[in-house]
Amino acid sequence: MQAFLKGATVQSTRSQKDKGATGPSTEKKAKVVPWVEKYRPKCVDEVAFQEDVVAVLKKSLEGADLPNLLFYGPPGTGKTSTILAAARELYGPQLFRQRVLELNASDERGIQVIREKVKNFAQLTVAGTRTDGKPCPPFKIIILDEADSMTAPAQAALRRTMEKESRTTRFCLICNYVSRIIEPLTSRCSKFRFKPLANRIQEERLLEICEKENLKYTKESIEALVRVSEGDLRKAITYLQSAARLNNDKDVTECAVIEIAGIVPPKMINKLLQICFKGTFEKLEDAVRVVDKCLSDGADEYLQMLSLCSVIMQQAFQNT
Repeated sequence: MQAFLKGATVQSTRSQKDKGATGPSTEKKAKVVPWVEKYRPKCVDEVAFQEDVVAVLKKSLEGADLPNLLFYGPPGTGKTSTILAAARELYGPQLFRQRVLELNASDERGIQVIREKVKNFAQLTVAGTRTDGKPCPPFKIIILDEADSMTAPAQAALRRTMEKESRTTRFCLICNYVSRIIEPLTSRCSKFRFKPLANRIQEERLLEICEKENLKYTKESIEALVRVSEGDLRKAITYLQSAARLNNDKDVTECAVIEIAGIVPPKMINKLLQICFKGTFEKLEDAVRVVDKCLSDGADEYLQMLSLCSVIMQQAFQNT
């Protein structure tokens, strides 16, 4: 019995030694931050390709005053980043969390949220000054992202809250489709349309990220990122990070970008179209089989592509 206990104590001491040996080596790893958040604009001047919005916001920031805002436009053009950057400049890092309420209206879009969260936060009075001595505005900011997903009763309730709490609160509504916001709300806000980012602006930002992350890339890969993102810089940065993770210690290539984006390569489409217009159905079938083998997406994709190509061939023969 004593021998059994001694053996148990020896094993326990060994296990403790092993834990002690492995403890220091398993230190906390650095948090992997998505590059979309890591390279989000920290100030209004860093917002790209939205000159009109930036000019108005800078004037408002100089006077420490801000109207109710309505930002609309395609996704990934900097709507949320712009108002967050403006709020950080207004309040500084110390007061930012106290003075700003950010809600995703696509998740919390009912009238109950407006009556509870928004109304309670809007009724709070604000006081105090910034630690750096800069003027601090006497109001809070409520950011309602994806406001076009809010129900009609919630938007109607929000209109009344905007009227009553105009002295202590400013609202920023963010949406993709301004037509889904009721007219009484739009009339109370300064509207700004965010344009899809130009290819040159996207290329500059992507190259800047590549340099900071020490990535190896090709010119074709950057062009492919710009092409598949279609003006959405957030999507382009996400694809870039995914391609970098996919090809560790290798170049970010055009093939990797196309594979991550889940699109059919343009060369493959052009080849199929040429066969459709110039070849026979047997050649087309052979080409689709090769495409299916390359994509490895199963019989359903093959049948869909084959049926699509057959329709194209029928239309081509009818036109001729």
